[in-house]
Amino acid sequence: MTARVLITGAQRGIGAAAALAFAGQGARLALADLNAPDATAEAAGSQGAAEVHTHACDVSDAAAVAALADTLRSAWGGLDVLVHCAGIIHEAPLLDTPVADFDRVIGVNLRGSFLAGQAAIGLMTPDAADPPRVILIASDMAYYGRETFSPYVASKHGVLGLVRSWAKEFAPGILVNAICPGPIDTEMLGAAHMSSEWRAKELAIPLGRFGTPAEVASVATFLAGPGGQYFTGQGIGPNGGSIMP
Repeated sequence: MTARVLITGAQRGIGAAAALAFAGQGARLALADLNAPDATAEAAGSQGAAEVHTHACDVSDAAAVAALADTLRSAWGGLDVLVHCAGIIHEAPLLDTPVADFDRVIGVNLRGSFLAGQAAIGLMTPDAADPPRVILIASDMAYYGRETFSPYVASKHGVLGLVRSWAKEFAPGILVNAICPGPIDTEMLGAAHMSSEWRAKELAIPLGRFGTPAEVASVATFLAGPGGQYFTGQGIGPNGGSIMP
């Protein structure tokens, strides 16, 4: 694979795992995060990436995303794959949620998805024979909701709305899909962010365990590869059976 791949949220978790997965296929990588993901880039280089560039980018900042797009246009002339993993989570009862927290979650998760997707699609050349791919990370919570997570759920439900709308707008030349993970073993689900009650609910699924970032990354490489050519507008769920739509 010599695809030109932009991965956001590449510092850790699903984004870092996606970087390693695409590196193993010989991709050319642009890795972005709030701080430049240099450690991920070093690991990706050792995994076989054809080239790796790092970028510091706040995906909720329109000017920063536009600057990143300009850099990629100058360096590569275009883009083949976006894997947009940047996101944050917030847990609090509705009546204890300041509007500033709502705005922050929506800003990063939904506005960030819009800005990253818009910039990436602007760099892509539609091709019905081998379409570029846009892959956004959503969540299983986008389907079923969760008490005390309303800003996060709303943001991820919005991501699915973007995916379905863009899939129709840009077919057949660009394919747009979401990955909707269930509980994944990342820092976001660590003790600093996750109450014991939340952990218990997340583990009450048929497979009874957290998934791994690598398992989610494998879905991204599938969607970006030949096997993903008949998928668009979909929410693919590596979720351990948390939902069965």
